[in-house]
Order: sequence, then C-alpha cells, then structure tokens
Amino acid sequence: MDAQTLDNLRINMGGPWENALAFMLALMMFAVALGLRPAHFAFFKTDPKHYLAGVATQIIGLPLLTLGLVWVLQPLPSLALGMIVVACCPGGNVSNLFTLFGRGNTALSVSLTATSSLAAAFITPISILFWLSLYPPTEHILKTIHFDAGRFLSQSLLILVLPILSGMALAHKFPRRAKAWQKPLALIGGLSMLAIVLFGFWKYRDLIPRLASLVIPLVILHNASAFALGWLVGRLTKADLPTRRALTFEIGIQNSGLGFVILVTQLAGLGGAAVLVGMGGLWHMIGGACVAFLFRLADIKNKHQHT
Repeated sequence: MDAQTLDNLRINMGGPWENALAFMLALMMFAVALGLRPAHFAFFKTDPKHYLAGVATQIIGLPLLTLGLVWVLQPLPSLALGMIVVACCPGGNVSNLFTLFGRGNTALSVSLTATSSLAAAFITPISILFWLSLYPPTEHILKTIHFDAGRFLSQSLLILVLPILSGMALAHKFPRRAKAWQKPLALIGGLSMLAIVLFGFWKYRDLIPRLASLVIPLVILHNASAFALGWLVGRLTKADLPTRRALTFEIGIQNSGLGFVILVTQLAGLGGAAVLVGMGGLWHMIGGACVAFLFRLADIKNKHQHT
C-alpha cells in the first residue's frame, strides 16, 4: 500500500457503532471517577519527587520524545499522527498489573494511573492538538479532513470531563454506592469497548496484513523508547529499584483504547493512525509482559549472586 493510499484510508465503523464507542468511553471514565480516593494521591505528599516526575513525564516527556521520533523517522503522516495520539493518552490499569508482576512499586503505579486518568479528561484533547500542531505533516493531514478544533474540544468535554466530574460528585456524596457500582460499570464499559474495537479489526481484517510491515516496527520502537524513558527518569531521580520499575511501566504503557476511540469518533477514522493505535494496544500487552519477565529474571540473577 503506497503512502497516498494509506493516508487517505478511513476507518468508518458506522454512526451507531461510533456512538456506542463514545458512550462506552464515557461510561469507563465515569467508573474511573467512582473509584478515585484521596489515598490514590497520597504520593504527592509522601514521595513528591517521583510522583511529580512520573506525572510530568507522562504529560510532557513522552509526547516530546514521540515528536522527536517522528521528526527523525519521518513516518507517513497518518502513522505519525497515531504515534502522537498514543503518547498523549494516559496510562491504563494494565500498567498496575505489570508493575505487580514485575515486582515494582505498585502503590506508586496505582497513584500515577489515577492521576493520569483524572488529568486525561482535561489535558488529553488539548495535548493532542498541541503536539500535532508541532509536526507539519500531521498538522496538514488534519486540514485534509476539515478538522474542527472547537468541535473536537467540546465533544471531548462531553465524553471525558462530564463523566469524570459526575463520578467524583457521586463518589463524594454516596461513597458506598459508588464503591458498589465502580467495578461492574468498569467491566461493562471495558468489555463492550473491547468488543467494538475487535469488531473494527474484523471489519478491516483484509487491510491489517498489508499494513503490518509499515506499522509493527514503529509500534515496537515507540513502545521500547517509552519503556526506556520511564527507566531513565527513575535513574535520573535516583529512585529505588521498585520505583524505577513502576515508572517504566507507567510511562511505557498507554490507554490505547482511548486513543482508538478518539481517532474513530473525532478524527475521521484516519486509517493509518487507527491501525497503529489498535496494534499498539495489542503490543503494549506483549511488551509489558516481556519487560516484567526481564525484571523477574534480573531478580533471580541477583539472588543467585548474593547466595
């Protein structure tokens, strides 16, 4: 598939499916807000250096690294757009699991995930617009789809901010009810969104093999760079080993589901970007498992050296 064809490709799932995706995303954000507790932000007081380093790297460091990568690699504009969208997305709960498996600082991981999820409602749409505007090919491709920034921000406000604020208000006023609803709603929203995304992959399954050679190397390199950035931030802030591992997973794994929904519902379903984000979500699971396995191997090696 040539560059012009890929950049002109659109993922059109149909109005009802796109509306369902937006609704399920709003439901998930509502569920996230129901589960937020003051304890999730305790690291702001107990370990502000590593907490703030993690937050700053998620919001600024990873998008900046990604911008550098696309300037150096010069991928097709739609693929560059997908990379930047992924970098602007918050971490997901999967990073908490990998931190646990990799014997990292799980409490810090949970705290950073909660913070990035809350911040995502307000920052992610603005961050996407800002970083895309700094790379001329992605700025140009937005013009080709007649992108309306005001409409994008207002719809993002409806899908992301309103559910977060509603969930936080409910959790504050009815904490027991919020606790009872949080997990079922998160499960329903997550599984439903996964089903719709898988439907999208199935609908366009003939395209995936043709795009794999262009997309997979970028996905792997981008994810490896994000993991390396998280580890480097841990080293630069002189974090202990478990904290370094938590930062590695929090910076290395993003909520690609959010990025996919934004692309399909707000950015005209740009095909190259949507495929990259979708494959990125799958690869983050593989990459996260590999990093957790390497951390476990390092622990075994260190244990043998000290016995």
